Order: sequence, then structure tokens, then C-alpha cells
Amino acid sequence: MSNLRPAECAGFVLVALIVVAGAAAPLLTRYAPDFQISGGTLLSAGVAHPFGTDDLGRDLFSRVLYGIRVDIVVSAAGVPLALVLGTALGLCGPLWGPADVVIQRTFDVILAFPILILGIAIAVITSPGLIAIVTTVALANVPIFGRLARAAVIAQRERDYVAAAQAIGAGPLRILVRHILPNSVDALIVQAALSLATAVFVEGGMSFVGVGIRVPAPSLGNILNESLPYLASNPNFALGPVIVFTALVLGLNLIADGLNARLSHR
Repeated sequence: MSNLRPAECAGFVLVALIVVAGAAAPLLTRYAPDFQISGGTLLSAGVAHPFGTDDLGRDLFSRVLYGIRVDIVVSAAGVPLALVLGTALGLCGPLWGPADVVIQRTFDVILAFPILILGIAIAVITSPGLIAIVTTVALANVPIFGRLARAAVIAQRERDYVAAAQAIGAGPLRILVRHILPNSVDALIVQAALSLATAVFVEGGMSFVGVGIRVPAPSLGNILNESLPYLASNPNFALGPVIVFTALVLGLNLIADGLNARLSHR
């Protein structure tokens, strides 16, 4: 990390700590996320329970760490899927005018929906759960990656190296994959980091309103939802998810800003 800017380094450290904590949850916690401690409801934060316990006596530190795993899965599945599909549509659209029009109008329709509304609609079709969240993350980000890739194709296809490739007989698909895509990847990398942060919000929002991960399975969003009746009397109930949400989103945005600055000066 010696070549990283301080803010970028801090972002990587924050994200790495959270990911490692989620992955190592069984080793870091004394209780299963659904284990109910007898007589231990709404305990304050302490050594035995760093985030206290919830209204059913479950250890919130354990539930938060296991909830991180949900965000890892959502981000690791939804964002790469959106990246691949969106980039493919963005690269191929300009090759054929009618297809490009259909693709762009489809993107317009998807982007017209707020992400949470889109997530609710998908949950109605697929039923609430992890699949609905991953599908929402992927579908919401496909137009973003697609338009970035399309803009790159339009900007790059007039360059001299493209004309040279055409002169030696390279076909349109080969030019796209071997020449234009490698020279257009910078913006996609930065957007991928930003989309990971969006994925965290999508999981939190959908689980918060009840169309994502359903209790008793833990997620950061549904823990926040369960804490609402106790915010005045026991605010530490919401402390864990808020800390993790803040650190994870901040870390991913610091990484995206650092990548953007680094790649724009290459």
C-alpha cells in the first residue's frame, strides 16, 4: 500500500476490516446470531456484549457480524453481474442502430424507478430474500455500466488505433474486445467501487422495509428496523449496524475517489 494515497489507504483498511470481521464471524463471536440469552433482553453494551442485546435477548455483536456476510454476498454477486451484462450491452449497442435504441430506452425505463421502488417490485415477483436483493443491485447498475461502456465506444472508435486495426482487417467485435474495451476500463473500475457502496444501501433499504432478508436471519437492514421502537430507551440497539454501514460506505467511496484520481492521471 506504499503507493496509495492516505485516504485511499484508509478506505482499503476500513473495507478489509469489515469484510474480515464478517468472514470470521464464527471465530469472533460467542453466540449464534439467533441464540436467545435467558433474561438478557436489551442489555447495554459491555465486554460480554459489545453492542448489547436486542429485544429477544440475542447478542447484537454476533448478529451484526453475520449481517455483514449478507452485504458481502450481495456486493460480490450483484455488482460483477451488472458490470458484465451492462458492459456487454454498452459495447454491442453501437454496432447496430436499432438494437442500440431499444437498449437505451430500456435503460431509461430502469433508471426512471428509484432503487427501493425497483427492489419492492422485484421482491413482489421473486419473493423477498437474497435473490431479490441481488437482482435489484444488478438490474439497477446495468444501465450505469452500459452507458459508460457505450460512451467509451463512441469516444474511442474515432481514434487512430481503431482506424489502424480496421486497416489490417480486424472485425468490429475484435476491435471492441481487443482494442476499445482495454482503453475504456478506467471509468468502469471506478464505477464498480461506487456500485459496491450502492449495493450496501440496497440491502439495508430492502431489508429495512421488509422485502429483503427476513428475520430471524440477521442483516444490517433488518436489525435497524427492529431497533426503531427502542431508539429512545436503548439507542445502542442501532449502534452496530450504523457503525458498519457508515464505515463500509465511507471506505468504498474513499477507494472510488482514490481510483478515480489515480486513473485520471495515468
